[in-house]
Amino acid sequence: VRLVRSGFRVVVGSRNPKRKASLFPAAAEVTFQAEAVKKADVIFVAIFREHYSTLCDLADVLVGKILVDVSNNTEINHHKESNAEYLASLFPACTVVKAFNVVSAWTLQSGARDGNKQVLICSNNQEAKHTIAEIAQVMGFTPVDMGCMSSACEIENIPLRLLPAWKIPIFLALGLFLCFFTYNLIRQVIHPYIREQKNKLYKIPIEVVNTTLPCVSYVMLSLVYLPGVLAACSQLYYGTKYRRFPDWLDQWLQHRKQIGLLSFFCAALHAVYSLCLPMRRSHRYLLIETAVKQAMEKKMTIWVEEEVWRMEIYISVGIIALGLLSLLAITSLPSIANSLNWREFSFIQ
Repeated sequence: VRLVRSGFRVVVGSRNPKRKASLFPAAAEVTFQAEAVKKADVIFVAIFREHYSTLCDLADVLVGKILVDVSNNTEINHHKESNAEYLASLFPACTVVKAFNVVSAWTLQSGARDGNKQVLICSNNQEAKHTIAEIAQVMGFTPVDMGCMSSACEIENIPLRLLPAWKIPIFLALGLFLCFFTYNLIRQVIHPYIREQKNKLYKIPIEVVNTTLPCVSYVMLSLVYLPGVLAACSQLYYGTKYRRFPDWLDQWLQHRKQIGLLSFFCAALHAVYSLCLPMRRSHRYLLIETAVKQAMEKKMTIWVEEEVWRMEIYISVGIIALGLLSLLAITSLPSIANSLNWREFSFIQ
């Protein structure tokens, strides 16, 4: 569909062209596989790896053609060699290019505006790569040259990876949350129970979590800027900026964006939890209890000017801090960061 809409002449090869013709746009010609191969110079191999051998009967007419392997696997490193390399071994007289496997069907149908625009391309033939790159550009995508065919395995693993850059930051955030949650649990729930026999287990779902989230947030935010300081100290110590950083510092520097976004996530959750504090049933009971005590003691007012001002300023500063952190988080997104020059990005930081 995307090829037809981009102005290309498309021929579909099928074993049952009459039965399958209704599945394709009217502008696409649906015919037998052998006829389709004869009419095209660039062929998209849209079949599973285990069925590549069924094309061996067409080996003679495939000579000199560009075969585009768009397949993916169900597991990472499922085979010793990539699907594209396997296809190349079956058809040595053809030029095989790995491309379009990281682009979803939804993106292909809706256009590049609704998904990742990058098309990763690799091949041992530069001319073939250039041809496929031009096709990708006409379709509205951004071709990215990933090198020779040995990169095909890496490209095929990309759709199977689950948040590879987020694992370390997420485990770090969970570890910090567990430490601070344990401390606040002991301080707010267990300690009062042991010392005064007060049951405050009701605080665990909201109050203890709400006290924990900002602690995690500001520690994570400090971990965003700390590696930059350590990197600068390292460069000053060795007197050069060309010396490679230690692996642990290099990994830390690469994960700063994810750590910062998790910091913002915790801060945003803290803001929502804080807004919900007055909605709790326990808060209403304590409010009524305070009102009853005040009535029994015949107090007309319990207004404390200092406490009022402290709370007003506390909430105001918190809102401003969340706003600034939101600005940092938004400018960390690739689509926004790419639109800023270095001076603008440095100014926001």
